[in-house]
Amino acid sequence: MLTDEYRYKILKLIEANPSISQRELASQLDISLGKTNFCLKALIEKGLLKASNFKNSKKKSAYLYFLTPKGFEEKASVSVRFLKHKMREYEKLEAEIAQIRNDLNQQKESDIE
Repeated sequence: MLTDEYRYKILKLIEANPSISQRELASQLDISLGKTNFCLKALIEKGLLKASNFKNSKKKSAYLYFLTPKGFEEKASVSVRFLKHKMREYEKLEAEIAQIRNDLNQQKESDIE
């Protein structure tokens, strides 16, 4: 359930804003609050994140999330894996677009004849 994409995005968002709420994370990731909670717990259990309580301005308990040294290492390696995955997707999409263009050009040529 915790893919490289979500691992990368969560670590990136938390590094940029340690006081981000789970609700804000869920919104930015376009996933449910429950899935966000699950992902955060998994990252904490793996030792990639540390959470500490604090009181926010609305007098509710909230958390600050920090990347651990292991979390920074994971963010670097997951960034590379995620980039390679996206590059493969991009190359496949480029090939598909080229094939569609080729098919359309061939169709135009056969329509002219």
